[in-house]
Amino acid sequence: MEISSTSNLCLHLISCAFQRCRLSQQLCRLSAVLKSPSPSILQISISDTGIGSCLEEFQDLNCSSIISAEFWDGILSVKTTAICDDEIYHYHFNLRENISSSRTLTRLPSNPKNGLKFSGTEICLSISESIDVLVSEINHFFQKMMILNIPNIAIELLIEREDIPGSRCENVFLANRSNPGPLSTSNVEFLKSGLEDYVLKHGNSLTQKCSTCFATSECLKVGSGIACSTESHKSSGLMMEVVIIISEIESTCPCFRECSSKTEVLYFKDFTPCSISHSTLNVLSTIDWKSYGLTLENVVDQGVCVLEWEDSPSHSQIDMVLHCYHKQYPMHKTQLERHLIKKAVKAALNNLKEKHPGILLSAHALKICSHAPDLARSIAGLILSSNDPDFQGECFSLLGLQSREIGADVVEDCIQEKIVSVIEMNDRKSRQRKVVAPFLFEDDCDQDSNYQDKEYEEGEDEFSYVD
Repeated sequence: MEISSTSNLCLHLISCAFQRCRLSQQLCRLSAVLKSPSPSILQISISDTGIGSCLEEFQDLNCSSIISAEFWDGILSVKTTAICDDEIYHYHFNLRENISSSRTLTRLPSNPKNGLKFSGTEICLSISESIDVLVSEINHFFQKMMILNIPNIAIELLIEREDIPGSRCENVFLANRSNPGPLSTSNVEFLKSGLEDYVLKHGNSLTQKCSTCFATSECLKVGSGIACSTESHKSSGLMMEVVIIISEIESTCPCFRECSSKTEVLYFKDFTPCSISHSTLNVLSTIDWKSYGLTLENVVDQGVCVLEWEDSPSHSQIDMVLHCYHKQYPMHKTQLERHLIKKAVKAALNNLKEKHPGILLSAHALKICSHAPDLARSIAGLILSSNDPDFQGECFSLLGLQSREIGADVVEDCIQEKIVSVIEMNDRKSRQRKVVAPFLFEDDCDQDSNYQDKEYEEGEDEFSYVD
């Protein structure tokens, strides 16, 4: 793994600590301590109470671009112990040595645990770096990590400038506990709760939920999807989880985001926020968005992935998070990610359609719905103009109307509601069938989009799919 800066190294070490805490399935603490004894020296300590380190996570780190005599000597000090160990082991890793060669692992004297049962890891290094820059990046990193909403990990960031008396500062990050659940709750459920909290705070620009925009939970429509590859001796198994939230905000709200025509795609890989790859961008651009009533205008990589919509739903904001992770740790590299992304995104969109009738209707369904008022008016006119009371009574019974003394508007509205309901139901079913029924209206553009969508799905039989 190529490490291009000391901040990247620190974030990678924090990510590894986060993994160890997550896998322990116990309540854990993750601490990042930054001490600056002088303006030119920064001492960094990253510790956790998760499972002990397997040490393999340091073997493939390529830090050659940031190792120098005046910057960092390339030495990592590692203390670690597993719950079953009787000692706390102490090592020095020399990252100056080439990855291809056998890196020197110096084992230092260990410390006895005196019969105590605990586990954890501490990694220390000293570098020449600005503490302000590193603090800002770590803070931002921890805020993004909160979207994962892993409940068993408490995170603290401690900053201390020894050359400035009274400068000690501590930040604590805790998972959102407004909807607490057992530790056995699935990762995607925690992800849903974390993204909801992120949206309710307008992308973490606020410290509390915006009660002006989100007076009730009904303002958020949430869908999730999962796709996975099977585990084998060559692969540790890959999970792709996607959560999509459509929030409805009145334009009169002072917090209304003018960028409602844009969706920032948050991306996590192995429980770490990271930039999205070009292959993933390509996958997102090939999804048949028109089948969900959306027209993708552009996919922009601005450091973060942004989907730009054409004629997006008014007063609505779409937020999306993707999380790809391996079922086992440490991980084995795999090339299946891009196929799983498409499956999981489509599953999340279908989940939204199932849970919230009337949203994400396909372009064809919207065309048909536009004719529903005229059709309902015509049918209502035929019923009400009939001189056959038995015929009228049977029609009213089918419509669920009790009295014959009913106005034309009531009959018309009832018929239109049932027509639209059938259109929505058929639109949902059409996404679940291998062969789609002929459309009432043909559209060459949509046919091309469907062809592109199917073309990309070659080889999907290699994967298992989880609803």
